[in-house]
Amino acid sequence: STELKEIVFVIQSQSNSFHSKRAEDLKRDILKQAVDLGKELPTVLLIHQINRHEGAWTILPLMRDFSVTYGRNSSWIFFCEEDTRIKVVKLLETLRRFDKSKEWFLGKALYDEESTIIHHYAFAENPTVFKFPDFAAGWALSVPLVNKLAKKLKSEPLKSDFTIDLKHEIALYIWQKGEGPHLTPVPEFCTDDVNSYKVDHCATTFSNFLPLCGEPVNKEDVFVAVKTCRKFHGDRIPVVKQTWEREAALIEYYSDFADISIPTIDLGVPNTDRGHCGKTFAILERFLNHTSPRTPWLVVVDDDTLISIFRLRKLLSCYDPSEPVFLGERYGYGLGTGGYSYITGGGGMVFSRTAVQKLLASKCRCYSMDAPDDMVLGMCFSGLGIPITHSPLFHQARPMDYPKDYLSHQIPVSFHKHWNIDPVKVYFTWLAPNTEESHNGKKVGYNREDL
Repeated sequence: STELKEIVFVIQSQSNSFHSKRAEDLKRDILKQAVDLGKELPTVLLIHQINRHEGAWTILPLMRDFSVTYGRNSSWIFFCEEDTRIKVVKLLETLRRFDKSKEWFLGKALYDEESTIIHHYAFAENPTVFKFPDFAAGWALSVPLVNKLAKKLKSEPLKSDFTIDLKHEIALYIWQKGEGPHLTPVPEFCTDDVNSYKVDHCATTFSNFLPLCGEPVNKEDVFVAVKTCRKFHGDRIPVVKQTWEREAALIEYYSDFADISIPTIDLGVPNTDRGHCGKTFAILERFLNHTSPRTPWLVVVDDDTLISIFRLRKLLSCYDPSEPVFLGERYGYGLGTGGYSYITGGGGMVFSRTAVQKLLASKCRCYSMDAPDDMVLGMCFSGLGIPITHSPLFHQARPMDYPKDYLSHQIPVSFHKHWNIDPVKVYFTWLAPNTEESHNGKKVGYNREDL
């Protein structure tokens, strides 16, 4: 039967000071539980320390290292997030139910209710058939499966493409078009709050709160830049004004046309059909040169981004604006072969003033006015050695594009896009301050089911 020392714990850590401290706390907790049990200590790895490889967070590039280093003496690699809480005894009991000499892919199963753009409309006929793990609950690979994946990666390198939703993409890679193992759902891997009455059987739990590390930052500490263009002044801007504009103390609308009724500012950058790199860099220059140097944070959003500035101010209390912070939902490009990570623009991009200063002091700029702004920013920050900070609370798509069970343990900061939804209703259901936040950790009852 499996011993604790045969489990390698891998925490999805990040190098930003707030996140690395959280991950270190979890590592200490796992090791303390091992000592209290009188067990030999397991290995606990922090992903941002394993390997300076830009794509380490996408996990698959690490399989060969895991296989070489742990392939002989370990039985399981157990992955978790920095906010996953683990009951080590329960986890051991749970893993012992599975034959460690076989190929296992274990986790809490999520599935799409309808096919979605973020999964490239995979399994369009019946998206519910394909299960992928909720990383918040933790997930595990048996070492025989790790060895098999490592071998495959050696002969067929990862395609250098986009990483958009890692949990889905890893499950697809392991499944190998039906030839590899499916995800085996494990009821002991949970995302209920540790204080919930439901968690007695759980080996893992997840704290579903918005981190708050002190008072929320002041309204005046956050400057909001909305990217728009003339053709959307009539339909998208009124949604911003009906929803979240009132939460922002400092907000400007940047367009290709000065419309005093909004009012918009014409940056002198012609509108492009895609990319908007020229416009975004003009916004960064303006933030640095035309706003108070005492304003530490800049948020750049699209005119069809729905955002809770109120929650963002809570979240930003955890970050030090004297560090170069570039925060939002992380995507990757070409990470199998070098590549870079970037913050996807639609969910909102948050910059500390320090990050903007460092970026503009460098000579990194758009290679064309209509280059994709978010990818160019990712490339620039990667070249400067400034890591991207990921938060799963920012969303590039609409609520219905995510599994309900995944959103149920989140207090979201943003969603994006107005397609086939009532954006005002989405805002008031998911993001408005009056849905605030909880009574003793329980969510306030408001109905998200139809969105």
